[in-house]
This record gives sequence, structure tokens and C-alpha cells, in this order.
Amino acid sequence: MIYPAIKRVIDIAVSFVLITLLVPVWAVAGLAVKLSSPGPMFFVQTRGGRGGRPFCSLKFRTMRAGHVHDPEEIVPLTHPGITAAGRVLRRLKIDELPQLFNVLIGDMSLIGPRPTIMEQVRAYSDFQRRRLEVRPGITGLAQINGNTAISWEERIRYDVYYVDHLSLAFDLMILLKTVVVIVLGEPRFARPFDESPYAEGHE
Repeated sequence: MIYPAIKRVIDIAVSFVLITLLVPVWAVAGLAVKLSSPGPMFFVQTRGGRGGRPFCSLKFRTMRAGHVHDPEEIVPLTHPGITAAGRVLRRLKIDELPQLFNVLIGDMSLIGPRPTIMEQVRAYSDFQRRRLEVRPGITGLAQINGNTAISWEERIRYDVYYVDHLSLAFDLMILLKTVVVIVLGEPRFARPFDESPYAEGHE
């Protein structure tokens, strides 16, 4: 019962340290975005946080400025709207580094279900809304099991499992495996929930 409070302390400490240490990466990424295509350095979008509360999510911009986002659209690395720099930033997950500020101020956590846009949040079923019981994360259980390489429904099942089994050991496992997934690529780890070790005994 006390882990959520401990988790918040860890989020504050780790996000502050990473923001400080990664200043050179911030500078290179920001310059790459500006040189790759005209438009703002950051992409700011309203997303649903814990309990569905809206907040402004920060990312380095990876799409061309004129791109109109479709809520139903899945954006692979081959999407024509992604800039040259954006493709590299997405592949290495550098585009999500600005969300460390979201973690620091309490909108997000390092580990948790990825935040979705408000149109999706308002359309959630009761089961899907369970993913809103914790702060959204920069990475999560669904992300280390395929992310966009698996269906939305499968990602929801991973997210709800995470909510039901929140613990320090689980968070550390997800964090460590995230590094492996970034190096080797998400598709290699894609698997339906029923084929994962989490499916046994879980409805």
C-alpha cells in the first residue's frame, strides 16, 4: 500500500538526475529537430493522466509540422510524415525525453501505461479505464511486449495487468527490459498477452 508513495519519490529523484545528466542529448536532439524541418522543437498534446485528468504531454517533434493526427492512426517508423531526424529520435525513444518534466511535476511516472489523447480516454470502456488508476508512464509493460507492433486491445490487457501487480520489482524489471527493447527493437518482443507469462491465472 505504501509503494505508490515510494514510487513518487523515486520518480522525482530519477527524473531530476536524468534531466540534468542528459543536457547534451537535449541540445543535439533539439538542434536535429530544427534542422530537419520547419516548425516548433516540441510537440505538445493534451493527454489523459491518472483518473483521466488532462495534462500537456511534451515530446520532441518528430512529424512534419503540417501533419494532422488521426486518433485511430498507428504511426510506424516508415510513416511518410516522420522527418529524417524524427525517425532516429523515435527509434531510440529520445523523442520522449521531455516527458521527464511531466514526471518531475507529477503528471506522469517513469513506469506506467502510456498516456492517450482525451478522445480515446472519453471512449474507454470500464475495463479500459482501469489503466487510469495509476499515473501514465514514459515506458510500461505493453511497451516491452511489442507496443505498436501489437493491437490496442492487447496493450490494454498488459496495462491492466500492470495496475493489478504494481511493485518495485516489477518496475525495475520493466525499466531494465526497456533498455534491451530500445537496443534490439520493439517488434522482436511483440507477443499477444495470452502468450505471455502474465496470462496464467489472470482474467
